[in-house]
Amino acid sequence: MIRVVLVDDQALFRAGIRMLVASQPDLEVVGEAGDGREALHVVRTTRPDVVMMDIRMPVMDGITATAEILAQPDPPRIVMLTTFDLDEAAARAIRQGASGFLLKDADPEFLLAAIRTVHAGSSVIAASATRELFAHFTDAPKPAPAAYGSLTDREREIFALAARGLSNAEIAGREYLSEATVKTHISRILAKLSLRDRVQLVVFAFEHGLT
Repeated sequence: MIRVVLVDDQALFRAGIRMLVASQPDLEVVGEAGDGREALHVVRTTRPDVVMMDIRMPVMDGITATAEILAQPDPPRIVMLTTFDLDEAAARAIRQGASGFLLKDADPEFLLAAIRTVHAGSSVIAASATRELFAHFTDAPKPAPAAYGSLTDREREIFALAARGLSNAEIAGREYLSEATVKTHISRILAKLSLRDRVQLVVFAFEHGLT
C-alpha cells in the first residue's frame, strides 16, 4: 500500500484528490493538511511514502515545508502541485529535492501514475517538462563538480540524452541498447552524482551548463 499525504489549502480540491486516490486498491490517503506548518506535523505522525504538496498556501508555503520535510531522515517523495506550467516556485522546490511537479488540472490517471512512479523511485514527472521549466529559471551555470568527471564516455552520452528529457525506451532506441542496460547506466550515473532521480539529473545538467 502506498501511503499518501495531501497538502493544499483548498478543502474541496483535497476532497477530490482523496476520493480519486481512495478508489485505487494500492493507494491510501493517511493524512491531509491545509498549510505547510500543519503538513510538517502530519508528515511526522503519519510517515507517508508520497506527499502531494501545493506551492502557494497561508501560514507556511509549500516550498518552505518541502525543504523542512526533506531535511529529515528518510523523507517521503514530494510532488509539487501548481497551476502554472512555467512556475519559478516549482523550479525552486525541485532544486531543493522535490521529485517533480504536476499541474492541478492534470488528468486523474496521470496523477495516479505520478504517485506510483515517484514511489517506485523514479521521477515522473516528465523530465521533458522539468527541462522546459529549468530552461526558463536557471541562473548562470556553475562549473561541473569533480564527480561528473568520474562518468565514463558511455555514461556521459546517456546522461546527455536523459538531460534532454528522453525516456529509457527512447535512449535505448537511439543508442541500440536494451532498456535494462539503459536503466543500469542511469542508476550508476545517479549514484556517482549523488542524485535521487531523473528530475534531479535534469536540474544538475542545467545548473552546470551540461545540456
